[in-house]
Amino acid sequence: MLILQHEAAQGPGYLLQCLRAHDILVHLLRPDLGEPLPRTAAAFSGVVMLGSDHSVHDGLPWIRAEQSLLIDALRLSRPILGHCFGAQQLARAMGAGVARNPRPDIGWRELWITPAARDQFGGEERLLSFNWHYDSFQIPRGATRTLFGSNCLNKGFALGPHIGLQSHLEVTEQSLRDWCAHGRDELRRGRGLTVQSEAEILAGLPERLARLRQAAGTLYRHWIGQLDRPPVFGGARAA
Repeated sequence: MLILQHEAAQGPGYLLQCLRAHDILVHLLRPDLGEPLPRTAAAFSGVVMLGSDHSVHDGLPWIRAEQSLLIDALRLSRPILGHCFGAQQLARAMGAGVARNPRPDIGWRELWITPAARDQFGGEERLLSFNWHYDSFQIPRGATRTLFGSNCLNKGFALGPHIGLQSHLEVTEQSLRDWCAHGRDELRRGRGLTVQSEAEILAGLPERLARLRQAAGTLYRHWIGQLDRPPVFGGARAA
């Protein structure tokens, strides 16, 4: 299993716990720090892409290299799981656009789970999620919208074994505290109806994280169960 991490405060967190519980070996890379990416995904059972402070449009060499790797993973039908920036990268690899959301979406949000995706979330109709993003993706051709919110319509999609999340289900208490400390000035500048304060984000974490992990665990187990499935996606292209 290959995990691509891009920020110190945005690690695999709870997802890593789920992968280890299923005895899945993990290879973690930091492309943003210059660690070279493999040219093909053939050696990995799946690919996970985490969040980033960068935009997918920044044009950095490692962002372009990730695009090539994702297109190869799609060609080989290696299941991909993208979180926020990672989901935007996945959407682009599937030919969909990524653009600025009408407003930033930072903090805890209740999202709606579409009927087609409720089996992935244990039959629930809503999901408490953590969000920190400025851009959003279009739903790729052939994919199904899985989540939507009041501040951003496209919060999740799925196509076969590939899942994109415009939110963070992997966060832990420590990662949230580290993230808020890293983005403290950003939170102060953006404070408004769709940007929560640091105090609001960190309030009631035990209860919030318990709810989040219940949903995340169900979704992650669903994705992990597809790692050995046959090809379902063809004809991937770059946006």
